[in-house]
Amino acid sequence: MDLIQSYDGGDASSSPEPSPPRMLKAKSSAPEVDDTALALTVSNASQSKSNPINPTQHAVAFNPTYDQLWAPIYGPAHPYAKDGIAQGMRNHKLGFVEDASIGSFVFDEQYSTFQKYGYAADPSGMNYVGDAEALKQNDGVSVYNIKQSDQKRRKLEESKGEEEVEIAAEAENPATEAWLLKNRKSPWSRKKEVVQGELTEEQKKYAEDHAKKKEEKSQQGEAKGEAFTDKSTFHGKEDKDYQGRSWIEAPKDAKANNDHCYIPKRLVHTWSGHTKGVSAIRFFPKHGHLLLSAGMDCKVKIWDVYNSGKCMRTYMGHGKAVRDICFSNDGTKFLTAGYDKNIKYWDTETGQVISTFSTGKIPYVVKLNPDDDKQNILLAGMSDKKIVQWDINSGEITQEYDQHLGAVNTITFVDNNRRFVTSSDDKSLRVWEFGIPVVIKYISEPHMHSMPAISVHPNGKWLAAQSLDNQILIYGTRERFQLNKKKRFAGHIVAGYACQVNFSPDGRFVMSGDGEGRCWFWDWKSCRVFKTLRCHNGVCIGAEWHPLEQSKVATCGWDGLIKYW
Repeated sequence: MDLIQSYDGGDASSSPEPSPPRMLKAKSSAPEVDDTALALTVSNASQSKSNPINPTQHAVAFNPTYDQLWAPIYGPAHPYAKDGIAQGMRNHKLGFVEDASIGSFVFDEQYSTFQKYGYAADPSGMNYVGDAEALKQNDGVSVYNIKQSDQKRRKLEESKGEEEVEIAAEAENPATEAWLLKNRKSPWSRKKEVVQGELTEEQKKYAEDHAKKKEEKSQQGEAKGEAFTDKSTFHGKEDKDYQGRSWIEAPKDAKANNDHCYIPKRLVHTWSGHTKGVSAIRFFPKHGHLLLSAGMDCKVKIWDVYNSGKCMRTYMGHGKAVRDICFSNDGTKFLTAGYDKNIKYWDTETGQVISTFSTGKIPYVVKLNPDDDKQNILLAGMSDKKIVQWDINSGEITQEYDQHLGAVNTITFVDNNRRFVTSSDDKSLRVWEFGIPVVIKYISEPHMHSMPAISVHPNGKWLAAQSLDNQILIYGTRERFQLNKKKRFAGHIVAGYACQVNFSPDGRFVMSGDGEGRCWFWDWKSCRVFKTLRCHNGVCIGAEWHPLEQSKVATCGWDGLIKYW
C-alpha cells in the first residue's frame, strides 16, 4: 500500500516511512479439506466408546449405533460388566494390567530356584520368600549363580558320563576295536563247555530241514562241477587219407558253382542216428563238407555231406540234452552247451574236450567272437539273465553283461563284430558294445513278443528275428536298429518253438522251420511265400542253407532226423 501511495501524487523527494517487517505464515501445499464430517465421526466414535448404553435405563437420549445396541453385556470389554472397572481404567481386554517389574529371564531364574532350593526373591522388594534355612545355607544363591568349583565338578562328571556311555556303546558294536579287545580270546584258552539241553520239536524239525537243504546244495555243487566221462567215437574208416590229410579237411575242389541260389525241390539224403530229437545243426564253416548236430540224447554228432553221407564221429560228454553248438572260424574246434549246466570246448578232429566252463546255470546260447584274433573269447547267454564272457585260454570270466530281465536266448554279432545284439524272454532286444557291459540300445515295444532265434542277412545290414507271434521281423543293424515295417514274413506257425531262421547265401530268400514240421521259403524283396516243404513229423526246429551248394538245404526236427534237400 505504501508503494501505491508513493505513486499517488505524493512528493517524490520525500521518502516514505519504513514499514515494519512481517512474518509470512507457512502455507501447506495440500488442498483444503472440510473436516467437519471427520470431526463428527470421531466425536461419534468417542461417544460410542465413552457412552455405551446402560441396559437398565428405559430411555436413550441419542441415536445409538448398531454396535452399541448389540454389544454383549457379559464381556470384560463392556463398562457395565460385573467387575465394575471404569471404561477409562481399562488397558487390556481383561481389564487393567499393571506394568510388570520382573523380566521373563529373572522370573524363570527365581521359579527354578524356588523349585530346587525352596526360596526365591520377592519381586516387590529385597526380601526373600520360602525356606529361610536353605537361604542361609546356600547364601541366597540362585540356580544360575553356582560356584565355579561346583561348575567344574559338574562338567567333569558330565564328560566322564558321556565317555562311559560311548565306551559302552563301542563295546556293544562288533565293528569297533573296543568290541574286539573285549571279546578277544587267547589261542591257549579252553572252549567254554556249553551244556546242551534237549531240543524242542520245532528245533528238531528245523535242524532236519537245514540238514536236507545242505545236502541238496552239496549235490547241486557236485552237479555243477560233475565231470561226465568225455568220450568220443570215430566211425570213419581212417583218420587220415593216403595223402596224410585229416578227415576234417575240406576237399580241394569244393567251390561255389553259381552265385544264384535256388529253392530245393526234393529230398536228397536223410541222416538218422540220434535216438531223440535234434535241437540244432551247423555246417562246417566256409566249405560245408561236414554237418554238426546237437541231440537231445546228450550226444553231438558230425556227419559227412559230400561223400559217404555217414556219421564220422560222436561226441559224448554231456549228462543232459545239448542245447546249442557253435563252430570256431576254421572249424577245428566247436562249443557245446547242455542242460547239465556245462559248456564244453571240443577238438573236432580228435574228439577231446579242451576245456569245460560252468556258472551253475543253464547256458541257452554259446558264441565265439567271430574276429580271427579273438577266437579265444566265448560268450554264453545264461538262464539267470546274464551274458557271461570267458577267456578260453585262462578259463576265467572276463566280463558279465547283466541287464536282461529274463533268460537270454540269442547272441548275434553285428557292425564288424564291434557290437552284438541279444534277445531274451523279457521280450526285448538289447545292443551292447563288445567288452562294455552297458546297453547302448534298448528295443522294447508293447506289441513285441519273445524272439528266440535271430540271424544276420549276408550283406550285414539287416537282422531277421523269429517272433513268437508267428512272424519274422526285420531290424536294421545301423546306429538306430530300427524295425523295418515294410518287411515282414508270416504264414508259418512257430508259437512256442525256437525255430531257426536263416538266409540263402545270396540273400534272396528267407527260410524258417515251423511247429508243424514244414520248412518255409520267402522272397526277400516281395516278402511273399515262395515255397513250403513238408520236412518232419514233429517240429522242424533248425534249417541251414549250404554255404557252397546254393540249392541245398539241411533241416532237423524233433523226430530225430536230419534231412538234406
